[in-house]
Amino acid sequence: MDLSQYLPVLMFLGVGTIIGIALLSLGTILGPRRPDAEKLTPYECGFGAFEDARMKFDVRYYLMAILFIVFDLEIAFIFPWAVVFRDLGLFGLIEMGLFLALLVIGFVYVWKKGALEWE
Repeated sequence: MDLSQYLPVLMFLGVGTIIGIALLSLGTILGPRRPDAEKLTPYECGFGAFEDARMKFDVRYYLMAILFIVFDLEIAFIFPWAVVFRDLGLFGLIEMGLFLALLVIGFVYVWKKGALEWE
């Protein structure tokens, strides 16, 4: 494989990097620097903050986010499988059936444990 095929891509990345750095530098150099007490205050809908910004979140929030990612990523595996389904034949159908069965078992387990309940 000839590496000269990658030259346009490398040039594109180089020019994009140079433009990005140049624009950030120009904004830093030419931008106004006049902070006052009002600009340095924390902003929350036009009035002072109610609580500390480092408040703890409920663990169920993170659990729900992880479950969403796990069950949402199955589409990343199902779509390519559907594209080449005819080439895979019966073997591909059985493999996807096993994959979906494991997902359903996981879903039932999470459901029975009450992880989907939000109080």
